[in-house]
Amino acid sequence: MAMPDSARPRPAPTSASYSITVRLYAAPDSSVVGRLATAVSEAGGLVTAVDVSESRHDRITIDVTCSAVNGEHSEQIVTALRAQPGIEVHRVSDRTFLLHLGGKISVESKVPLRTRDDLSMAYTPGVGRVSLALAAHPEDVSKLTIKGNSVAVVTDGSAVLGLGNIGPGAALPVMEGKAALFKRFADIDAWPICLDTQDVDEIVQTVRLIAPGFGGINLEDISAPRCFEIEARLRELLDIPVFHDDQHGTAIVVLAALTNALRCVRKGLGSIRVVVSGGGAAGTAIVDLLLAAGVRHVLVWDREGVLSPTDGTLNPAKLALAHRTNPAGVTGDLHDALRGADVFIGVSAPGVLPAHWIADMAEDPVVFALANPDPETDIDAARQYATILATGRSDYPNQINNVLAFPGVFRGLLDSQAGQVSTDMLLRAAAALAHCVSDDQLNPAYIVPSVFDPSVPTAVAAAVREAAKPRERVAGDRGME
Repeated sequence: MAMPDSARPRPAPTSASYSITVRLYAAPDSSVVGRLATAVSEAGGLVTAVDVSESRHDRITIDVTCSAVNGEHSEQIVTALRAQPGIEVHRVSDRTFLLHLGGKISVESKVPLRTRDDLSMAYTPGVGRVSLALAAHPEDVSKLTIKGNSVAVVTDGSAVLGLGNIGPGAALPVMEGKAALFKRFADIDAWPICLDTQDVDEIVQTVRLIAPGFGGINLEDISAPRCFEIEARLRELLDIPVFHDDQHGTAIVVLAALTNALRCVRKGLGSIRVVVSGGGAAGTAIVDLLLAAGVRHVLVWDREGVLSPTDGTLNPAKLALAHRTNPAGVTGDLHDALRGADVFIGVSAPGVLPAHWIADMAEDPVVFALANPDPETDIDAARQYATILATGRSDYPNQINNVLAFPGVFRGLLDSQAGQVSTDMLLRAAAALAHCVSDDQLNPAYIVPSVFDPSVPTAVAAAVREAAKPRERVAGDRGME
């Protein structure tokens, strides 16, 4: 008996990040395009374009563009095309690698340099007048240079995406991408700074030395617990804001998404029980922002089990986190922590949450499985149990993506010339982001706005600017505790 459609496993989603263009030679045949499209489909790929790029009396050249699940699947699709009668595979191009050829960002002049007059004002001798003015009035540097609209995106390559400690060179494409996002969503000029050291003292000293040229520092993909010390020391040393996106950007978007999820299930922040999987940089920042927002019951689980202040094997950062979240010393595994919990937030590793455990959570469970590219749980299986699901992936609803936060946050910081990032700024940014989803739009499959919603960076920036105003009058305030 045929399997009913509802019981069939959902095909793995293809992704543009594994998109290929296959150039093929074929004999002139009116049916060849259809045969190629069918071969890709039967191999599990998704055809996005078929173009006849050249036609001769004895041969046609066809470019088939399609997306796959992963690299191995791409090879399977090519094999399926090669197996078609009368087909010769000439070349396979990976569209993601083609996009990265030569890098993704460039420097462009904002002023014309067409005449001697242009040169005399933009460079010597006119530029000397501006330099002398800034030497006399250094407070004007942000107004008369790029500093007022520039951010350094700093990494040591120790925790790049979900790829681990792959080093500064391999991290550069990610930092370029981050810089491109800054420009696209907030018109901020950001510069990738990939450091060939993972020594805390050297990183702090290097960033301190380059800071005069920037209006803000965005720490990126630096592993815990070193990232905590680096950020804290730089905040004390610098008079420009320091923001660790893996921590605070993630926390802002998670709090905004949780706020809207709770609107859907009619629960309040002060009454819910939350379990956070992962006690690293992102997990720690999420917990701290949730506590600041009014959440009172949080347990953190990591590879050591539920983090407890009685566990003497924990490193200092995790031990401090345990004291903030679990003063009663609750112990156990993830399943123990989840029983009766309202919310699961995963920033850890794939597969740590079997979907059927969600049934042991409280009524209307909220599950944020944010490990990338593979979430903590099987999302399709989890649909049976969770009322609201969110991931870090773009091929499922409710994508928790940091790009919803950091462009607007830095836009607000630069516009207000804030010297520090405060917890109040983070809370207001999260509230502004949450309110970008109207009551009419809100539903379990839409708890965060689209990353392409133009109102998002504007709203977040306005919230940060507003939070910066009263802080300017508070002497001696050094930002987040």
